[in-house]
Amino acid sequence: MTRPIMVALYAPADRPERFGKALRAGADAVIVDLEDAVAAARKVEARAALKDFAALWEASGAAAPAVQVRVNALGSSAHDADLAAVAELPPAFGVRLPKTQSTDDVAALRAALPGREVHALLESALAVERAFEIAGAGVASIATGEADLRAELGVPAGPAGEAGLAWSRSRIVNAAAAAGLPAPLMAVYADVVDAAGLEASCRTGRGLGFGGRTAVHPRQLGVIRRVFTPGPSEVARAQHIVDRVQTAAADGTGAFVLADGTFIDVAMVRAAERVIALAGREPGL
Repeated sequence: MTRPIMVALYAPADRPERFGKALRAGADAVIVDLEDAVAAARKVEARAALKDFAALWEASGAAAPAVQVRVNALGSSAHDADLAAVAELPPAFGVRLPKTQSTDDVAALRAALPGREVHALLESALAVERAFEIAGAGVASIATGEADLRAELGVPAGPAGEAGLAWSRSRIVNAAAAAGLPAPLMAVYADVVDAAGLEASCRTGRGLGFGGRTAVHPRQLGVIRRVFTPGPSEVARAQHIVDRVQTAAADGTGAFVLADGTFIDVAMVRAAERVIALAGREPGL
């Protein structure tokens, strides 16, 4: 199983002097941002810089993280020009679509940029209600954009609003699982100096089933990875489940049960393999 993306770092597309640092920061993916991080007057400059980013990425070789480009929303004045710029980039670069509202939005993007992974950001109450439909529309992942969602729901910013996002977050996690997608990444934690708040929020999100988080600054990456990386006891139990299934299959017993009496089903095996992958190991090693 390929190691899932646990930590993704946003990098403004109009700041090429930061591209190298973003690629070397240790994130599993870099999200080059043409949307919120770029002022309207700098959109053209930002699109032009995408080729510089691609050149640096290609020069990084096997060590290069995955890449997504967050374009401006469908219907915005910048959207079509963004797609034209992305079309000139390496095919491995995915597209992150903000303010995804429907399966039609996904279909339009897939038709415009065939063959590229689409990552849908759900940023409204309506989009959250449609989460499973969107998750099943051929996207590679779904996630929430919580700034707009907080505003629409009347949820306070910062730690005071964490409880008010619990249902929407769980809805996204459940929709992704039901559609067979990877566990979603949490939205960014905007206060880059509040490491304690970031850690507490990440622990809440991990408890809800999220698989990691996006970040806006490299200093946040270590906290996110520490919280979402399975601990030694979790990895040991997951490995035991995988080993037990392999042993049962080898001796023909078909008795998938642990020593403590826990019966093992397919979902538990997949969960165990996911834990091992998150820990950066291969099942059976």
